[in-house]
Amino acid sequence: MFTIPALHKEIGKEVSDYVDQLTKPVGSLGRLEQLAIELAEMTSSSFPTVTPPGVLVFAADHGVVKEGVSAFPQEVTAQMVMNFVNGGAAINVFSKQIGATFAVVDVGVATDIQSEEVIHQKIRYGTNNFCEKEAMSKEEAEKSILVGYEQANEMIKQGIRCLIVGEIGIGNTTTSSAILAVLSKKEVEQLVGGGTGIAEEKIVHKRQVIRRALMLHAPNPSDPIEILEKIGGLEIAAMTGAMLAAAEKRIPILIDGFICTVAALLAKLIHPCVVDYMILGHRSKEIGHKVAIELLGKKPLIDLGLRLGEGSGAAVAFPLLQFATNMVREMATFTSAHVSNSVEAGGKRG
Repeated sequence: MFTIPALHKEIGKEVSDYVDQLTKPVGSLGRLEQLAIELAEMTSSSFPTVTPPGVLVFAADHGVVKEGVSAFPQEVTAQMVMNFVNGGAAINVFSKQIGATFAVVDVGVATDIQSEEVIHQKIRYGTNNFCEKEAMSKEEAEKSILVGYEQANEMIKQGIRCLIVGEIGIGNTTTSSAILAVLSKKEVEQLVGGGTGIAEEKIVHKRQVIRRALMLHAPNPSDPIEILEKIGGLEIAAMTGAMLAAAEKRIPILIDGFICTVAALLAKLIHPCVVDYMILGHRSKEIGHKVAIELLGKKPLIDLGLRLGEGSGAAVAFPLLQFATNMVREMATFTSAHVSNSVEAGGKRG
């Protein structure tokens, strides 16, 4: 279903050679040099650009909230969607700062959202409590992926050059932890933390809830649709689809924190080459993120102890991509600046 092109390695080599000719010691700008090369390979451009970025936030509720796993009541999801609409959330502030196109999509909020500023693509009113029954049907899982795919393509048509996907959904750290337990085959204790800030006794309860769900459903770890069907979230599925759309169009994907990285792992199961177009924005404070990062095989750009979600950490990391692209576009070479190059042969990139 998805057709993702291979990275343009030849252009990457050209940019690597060019970066070494810029007026600096080879490798002295460290990770920024490697970022520039990666972005060139992703975009098939010697002088890649990542502006304007697009921030696409998907909203949905989770039936598992009935088990008392969150510090916030379920109605906060709908309330936060309206906060997005009114420009009051962290991701609004950060999106404005980086000049991003912004959109919020209702893919499964448990109540109706009365706002023309929201993209209405509701598949159902939240998932089922996966401790009792499957979270959604197979058809709903597939439709959620398609919604994300279509919404990302719409934003790409508007001219975005980098995609940040975010989420809002009370209970979604529980859902993401359950998915990660299946994908990683690790014990729940290694994956489940405080989420939005629950007390220690609730963390123990949250782990028990996830164990019950996994015993009930035993999802196939190699089948992303079955995982979503049995223990997934509508917004997580939509994020997965959005990432696949971006990779098809050679649009770099700046990955956010824990929940977004779990969605990225599902996208990787659907089409392994999608990972080639991902850059990990930050390391979340959520304990399971370390495991998710290892499975994704990416190194985070920043580590600021963030754990909000919404795409906020990726938005904070975005200027680093701008630094990398502007370095290639605007720095002088030794030849153009009439500066003598190093007398030592070779060099090493950090």
